Amino acid sequence: MQSPSRLLQLFGQYSLALLTIAVTTALLNFLRDVLDTPLIALLFLIPVGLSTAYWGLGPGIMAALCAFLTFNFFFIQPYYTFTVHRTGDLLVLTVFFIVAAVISQLLGQARRGLAAANAREREASLLYELSTALAGQQDAAAVAQVLSGQALQAFRLERIELAVTAGSPAAAFEVVLPEGTRAPRKPERTIALQTARGPLGEIRLWRMQPLTQPEEERLLRTFASQGAMALERVALAQAETRAKVLEESDQLKSALLSSVSHELRTPLATIKAAVSSLRGGEVAWKSAAREELLAAVDDETDHLNRLVGNLLDMSRIESGALRPERQWNLLSEIAGGVLARMRQAAQSHRLVIDIAEDLPLVPVDYVQMEQVFGNLISNSLKYAPPQTTIRISARKAEDSNVLVQVSNQGPPVPREHLDRIFDKFYRVTAADRVTGTGLGLSICKGIIEAHGGRIWAENRPDGFAFNFTLPLLWEGAAPPDLPVESDPL
Repeated sequence: MQSPSRLLQLFGQYSLALLTIAVTTALLNFLRDVLDTPLIALLFLIPVGLSTAYWGLGPGIMAALCAFLTFNFFFIQPYYTFTVHRTGDLLVLTVFFIVAAVISQLLGQARRGLAAANAREREASLLYELSTALAGQQDAAAVAQVLSGQALQAFRLERIELAVTAGSPAAAFEVVLPEGTRAPRKPERTIALQTARGPLGEIRLWRMQPLTQPEEERLLRTFASQGAMALERVALAQAETRAKVLEESDQLKSALLSSVSHELRTPLATIKAAVSSLRGGEVAWKSAAREELLAAVDDETDHLNRLVGNLLDMSRIESGALRPERQWNLLSEIAGGVLARMRQAAQSHRLVIDIAEDLPLVPVDYVQMEQVFGNLISNSLKYAPPQTTIRISARKAEDSNVLVQVSNQGPPVPREHLDRIFDKFYRVTAADRVTGTGLGLSICKGIIEAHGGRIWAENRPDGFAFNFTLPLLWEGAAPPDLPVESDPL
C-alpha cells in the first residue's frame, strides 16, 4: 500500500508529464501551417523523452499516449477528430506511437539502471564508512555509538536503541535525535544482532516513514550484520585478553614459586643449621665458631629480608602503588651510605665513587635510591671477577638530567639479552650458577621510571655498565644551591 506522500509524489509526476505534452501541443498548433506532419511527429518525441528521463517510465508512457492522441486530434486531417482518411497518415501515427513507446521504454530502463547504480554506490559508501569506523573500536559501547550514529544518518531515523544481551554485564545504548523529537512507544522495526554463536542483542528503530524500498531493507540488515560481527570481535578480543592475562599470571606465579623456593631454601637451611648447633651445646660459648655461626645467621637473615622486600616492592610496582617520597638529596651521600654497608660483602672488590662535588641536588626518594644503588652493586658483585673495580660515577647531562653509571669489569652481555635483563625473573646466567630471584634489576627499572628517568645497560670496552638518568627539575623548580660547609673555628 502506497503512503500518502508517495501518492502525492506520483500525482505530481504524472501531472507534470501531462502539462509538458499540453504546452508542446499548444506551441506546435500555433506553427501547424508552417511545419510538416513528420517534423511535428519528431518534435512530439522531445517531451516524451523528457517526461521519461525526469519522472520515470509511468509518466513517460502516459506522455507517449497523450502525444499520440493529440498528434492525431490536432495535426492529422481532418482536424479535431480521431478519424484518419489517408493511409500515409495512418502509417505516420503508427510509427510515431511505436517510436514514442520504445523511447519511453529505453529511457525508463536507463533511468532505473542509473538509480540502481547510484543506490549501489551509496550502499557501498555507507558500508565502507561503517566498517572503517567499526574497525578500531575496542568495547561494546564504542561499537554501539558508531553503529547508531551511522544508522541515524543513513536511514533518517528519529531514534535508535541497541540492546546487547550477550556477555556480562548486558547493556543497552540509546541514541535520540536532538530538537526534542519523540518516538512512539513501540519501535517501528526490530532487527536481531545475529552471529554464528547465537544472538548478541537487537536493534530497535523509530522512523518518521516506514522502510518501503527493498534496498533500504537489505542495507539495514547489512548494518545489523556488521554491528553483530563488530560486537563479536570485541567480545573475542576481550576474552583473548583475559586469557592472556590469566596465562601470564599463571606463568608469573610459577616463576615466582620456583625462584622464591630456590632462594629461600639456602638461607633457611643455613639459619636452621647454625641455630641447631648453638642450641645443642656443640659449640663453646666463647669461641670463634660461635661468632661465625652468629654472623652467618645475621647475613642470611638480611638475605631473607632483602628477598621479601624485593617481592613486596615488585608487587607495589606491578599495582602502580610505588610513589616516591621526593626530597632534595645528594647522590654522593646516598651512594656513600650504600657502599659503607656493603664493604663486608665487597671485600674481594674495589668500590670507587666518582661523583663531582659540585653535582646539583637531585629530587629523589632517599630510601628507594639506596635500593637502586644496592641492587646494581649487588649485581655487579655477582658477575665481576674478584680483585676488580666497581665504579659509581655521576655527571650533569645537557638535558637537565643527571646521568649515573655503575660500571664493573665483568664479562660482556650478549646483545640479544641487553634489553631483557630488566624483565622480571630474567637472568642471563643459569640459576644454579648465580644466586638471586631475578627481581633486583626489574625493581631498579620500576623505581627509576617512577622518578621520571630511564635505565639501560651497555657493554663497555673494559667491562659492563648500568646507566640511568634522573631529572633535575622537580615540579618545574630547579635544584637549590648546595649547602655551604662552614670552616671550623
